[in-house]
Amino acid sequence: MSTLPQHDWQRNRQAPQTQGLNRPMAWIGVMLLAMLVAVGLARWSGLDPRTPDAPVQWQRDLQFRDVAGGDIAVLDHRTGQQVARFSGEQGFLRSTLRALARERHRESLSGDAPFLLIGRTDGRMTLQDPSTGQRIDLESFGPSNAAVFASLRLAGQNPTPIKTSSANTPR
Repeated sequence: MSTLPQHDWQRNRQAPQTQGLNRPMAWIGVMLLAMLVAVGLARWSGLDPRTPDAPVQWQRDLQFRDVAGGDIAVLDHRTGQQVARFSGEQGFLRSTLRALARERHRESLSGDAPFLLIGRTDGRMTLQDPSTGQRIDLESFGPSNAAVFASLRLAGQNPTPIKTSSANTPR
């Protein structure tokens, strides 16, 4: 028991109201549970949220080789001819190829198999490694980065191969 005098403001003070807070919290819990059940049912039923690929419009089998000076040579797998050579940093090209090569190395596969550069009827491009099944949808990285690979579609069909440097290519 306290010997201090009680003031009017202390007598009128009520316990914190928890009743008003319980109802919104219950609704939030019900909504979260409903979302979890919906996601679980969708996964269990085998629903695939990915958009199917458009049909292939063109395809090119390419090999990429590191050459002296740090350049990257691009070879047409069918003819063995060099169709392009990339000089300089080439950040997007190098990182894309490094990701696919890392997967080959992890699975102890040879680096000699070609990569497939695939153009689709809807304008999208894919770089695919048939050895590992890995694929990179190039349009996901923006039009300037996809243009680096788009230049390889017709490369080598001209009398002179394409030669680029990092000064005029996107990073």
